Amino acid sequence: MNTILEHLTGLDSLTDEVIAMDFLINAKSGIRNYAMAVTECATTEIKTILMNHLDEAIATHEKIVSYMMSRDLYKPYHIKEQIQLDLLNIQTAMDIPS
Repeated sequence: MNTILEHLTGLDSLTDEVIAMDFLINAKSGIRNYAMAVTECATTEIKTILMNHLDEAIATHEKIVSYMMSRDLYKPYHIKEQIQLDLLNIQTAMDIPS
């Protein structure tokens, strides 16, 4: 998107880090939902389909985490640094005009 449009729409505040973290949070939510759905299946066929989706969701999560860690956007082994990143992301998200 061009810079003028980003500014006019308020999307200039969205950083790669904020977008990636949102993607990661949604991936985690999807994994949790698929796992729960697998335990509620009535048929083997549906359970197999949902387990395949769960496997794909886990693989996607792994790709997101790898991407973020390779760019220092996610620091799961350095909690204090991660908290600082999270606070910065929260502030960035709150500064986006509604």
